[in-house]
Amino acid sequence: MHLSDRVTGLFLALLGSLAFWGGSLLPAVPGQDVGPAAFPMVIGAGLVLCGIMIAAGIGHSFEAAESEEDDQAPGLAQHLGRMGWLAAFLPPVLLIFYVLVANALGFLLTAAIILLISARALGATWPMTIGTVLLAPPFVHLIFFRLLRVPLPDGLLTMPW
Repeated sequence: MHLSDRVTGLFLALLGSLAFWGGSLLPAVPGQDVGPAAFPMVIGAGLVLCGIMIAAGIGHSFEAAESEEDDQAPGLAQHLGRMGWLAAFLPPVLLIFYVLVANALGFLLTAAIILLISARALGATWPMTIGTVLLAPPFVHLIFFRLLRVPLPDGLLTMPW
């Protein structure tokens, strides 16, 4: 069964609206600017925005261009062949890896390793993988540390903020 981008995009926008609404119902924490409502509301708004963009067909031309490129590496499922179903175990294995090593290595290194493995398993090119590995962990750390005020493990590398 194949659903159109319009249907899946509108469903995603509806899901984001519900997350935003549910987050807005959470009580504020006295004395704090950012409370427990911030995270679900930000995620909900992002889902609504992405859902509307998918439903409107924004980025469809990028998908067509990417499918024509030959430099994309085959994903993990293609490498495994008939055992491709084992690729479904990668996310929980990476989550367990994070739990076991995050305190020792720290968030930045652990997130970089997880992103490297995930991107290559999904068939990302090396330039895209390296760019994501270098930019995403510090950005996520900054959001959690500054905006949400959630400390992440420092480990071997500490951030200047």
